Amino acid sequence: MLKNIYFRLGMISVIFTLCTLCALPRIPISFENAFFDVNSSLGGYYVSLLGGKYKLDLSELKEGLDIKGGVRVVLSADMSKVEGADRDKALESAKEVISRRVNLLGVTEPSITTLKTKDDYRIVVEIPGLENVSEAVNLIGQTAQLRFKVLKADREWKEEKFFEYFSDPTAWEDSGVSGADLRGVEVVLGEGDLKSRGKPQIQLRFTSEGRKKFSDVAKANINKPVALFLDQESSPLSAPIINPDLAEGVINDPVITGNFDFNTAKNLSIQLRAGALPVPVKVLQQETIGATLGKESVNKSFVAGAIGLLIVFLFLVYKYGKLGLLAGSSLLVYTAVVLAIFKIIPVVLTLPGIAGFILSVGMATDANILVFERIKEEIYWGKPKNIAMRLGFERAWNSIKDSNISSLITSLILFQFGDGPVRGFALTLAIGILVSLFSSIFVVRTFVQVLYEGIHEHN
Repeated sequence: MLKNIYFRLGMISVIFTLCTLCALPRIPISFENAFFDVNSSLGGYYVSLLGGKYKLDLSELKEGLDIKGGVRVVLSADMSKVEGADRDKALESAKEVISRRVNLLGVTEPSITTLKTKDDYRIVVEIPGLENVSEAVNLIGQTAQLRFKVLKADREWKEEKFFEYFSDPTAWEDSGVSGADLRGVEVVLGEGDLKSRGKPQIQLRFTSEGRKKFSDVAKANINKPVALFLDQESSPLSAPIINPDLAEGVINDPVITGNFDFNTAKNLSIQLRAGALPVPVKVLQQETIGATLGKESVNKSFVAGAIGLLIVFLFLVYKYGKLGLLAGSSLLVYTAVVLAIFKIIPVVLTLPGIAGFILSVGMATDANILVFERIKEEIYWGKPKNIAMRLGFERAWNSIKDSNISSLITSLILFQFGDGPVRGFALTLAIGILVSLFSSIFVVRTFVQVLYEGIHEHN
């Protein structure tokens, strides 16, 4: 029995160490003597995984508008001309296009979310650190446009000039075919030669009129590229060469091929679908939000939180002795895990988000108190301490489970129907509740078992 307990204790130690390293800010470490010359840092890591495909930035907690200041814009999407089955896709397409446009501003950690209630479709854009609200509105309020272009008549097509033309926006002119001529876009797998078979491709679905227009363009540009441009970008998304076989038959819906994986193809199809299903948007609300807290105030908030944790720890030790000491230690594990999750997701930290985190600390403490009071009752009724510990956790579990599930349901409702700061509160509270369950079921129970099972073994 003790071997299993100590194995779990080792797991907790590993989890606590890793989460602490994730949660720590960057701390420079530098010292020099006759034997060592160290110039490094601890915490605040930036991790690149799978050859740079996935990047994990643990340098700092992300700050929301009320802490860092910035711009908040609420947009309403007009779905009156979009079929009911396509409205969710159209909203997601608009979100992806707006996200790409916001990234062009060079800002960090924008938050772009969608809200749906019955027939009301909204996009909420929050851009920390930006002060010019009119610039943001002008950038994100336009409808995406997909255009097909061909080489200008005075440009002689040669394959060796492909990259030269690809990077030269003046080499192209409009063909008359646009995203308005598409009825849909989807990702398919290639079925042609061995080179393309099984690889992701993007299938363009033209309307009947659009297919005829594209057919005319294709037949006039055999063995030449037709380039696809999205919005005002200077470089095309793709420039496939028109196959000579198209001159002899009916032109089917074309596909875009390239050296991309499934996720890249999916993201590109979403962008193209935004051009195929243009969703007009109008600004419902726009505001520039000043930082109500600065870094100094945020640091003070965390200091206050640390003092609160210390007071809770002292209360638990005073009230429950060794059990309280173990519960206080579990709160350190709890805090490290929560902060690590905040950085990994990442969670954009706002004032309500901080409140949600602090509330979840109280809920974690409440679960411990329920268990400890139950253990005290079992000991009072004459049960051996190791039996009382097991019964205390088992009989307190229903109360802990019901309390936390009801709080989780509330958090989900707030997150689903709330907006901005309310969603931040709901997210941090939900994360805190889930980690508190892990802390109560796994961490505290393991610590208490080490104490009581150890006593039982030595008796």
